[in-house]
Amino acid sequence: MITIILILLIALAIWFTIILTRDFVRHRENLEKSSWLKTSIIGFVVDFFDALGIGAFAPQIALLKFTKQTEDRVMPGTLNVSNTIPALVEAIIFIKIIEVDPLTLILMLLSATIGGVFGAGIVSKLPVRKVRITIGIALLIAAFFMLANRLGWIQGSGDEIGLTGWKLLIALIVNCILGAMNTAGIGLFAPCMALVFALGMSPKVAFPIMMGSCAFLMPPASARFIKEGAYNRKASFSMAFAGTVAVLIAVFIVKSLPLDILKWVVFGVIVFTSMMMLRAAFKWEKFNING
Repeated sequence: MITIILILLIALAIWFTIILTRDFVRHRENLEKSSWLKTSIIGFVVDFFDALGIGAFAPQIALLKFTKQTEDRVMPGTLNVSNTIPALVEAIIFIKIIEVDPLTLILMLLSATIGGVFGAGIVSKLPVRKVRITIGIALLIAAFFMLANRLGWIQGSGDEIGLTGWKLLIALIVNCILGAMNTAGIGLFAPCMALVFALGMSPKVAFPIMMGSCAFLMPPASARFIKEGAYNRKASFSMAFAGTVAVLIAVFIVKSLPLDILKWVVFGVIVFTSMMMLRAAFKWEKFNING
């Protein structure tokens, strides 16, 4: 069963690369004014640390906002499209090297995919203010999970590699919701890791589950963003391929880094960016009374 999953992931990687490349080539004469250099660096940095367990969405939002590389309206689509190929590469690697119950893995991947597909259809059509509010709240949620992990409120103590019964049902329902939230710009990693810990599974199992969930939900969800044109083509294209190189370097060369201080820095950046998003959303409401 694991072999089948890996084959599907490889097929998805090829399929999505073709879709992204075709859309990029089709619109190559009408690309955004984003910087190739800046977005490539952003993609490399966030996916490098994503492969080491930090997560990409929150710091990526902060860096894109700080460098003014994309509009808020297309932020969710840009995040999903740019991270799809790196996520697929991560999933292929971690599913192969970490043992997890095949049935549990397959069902959780399916639940996240269902949530992602339906979530993308809604998020890609949201107006700017709602996108800002959604991302602002999503970042605060991500910050809470990161803080909880840093302070030891969430700890992995189990050694199970699979789930059954009511625990499996809860895992599927929650992972489906997380899949939908992922399309809105909240990274699935932190809450999915918390879910795995809370249900008594081994902390290591979180990696193939959360990376596999993203890898299966993101291609169809990102394809919908591409179809709607609700993403920054230039930024996404450059971040996708720079990020893929970063993942390979992180997994096969660096493998691990002392990330304690960096995680606190990322936490601060997440909270700051959330406040910026919410402030912009409510400021927009104040001065656009007819909107």
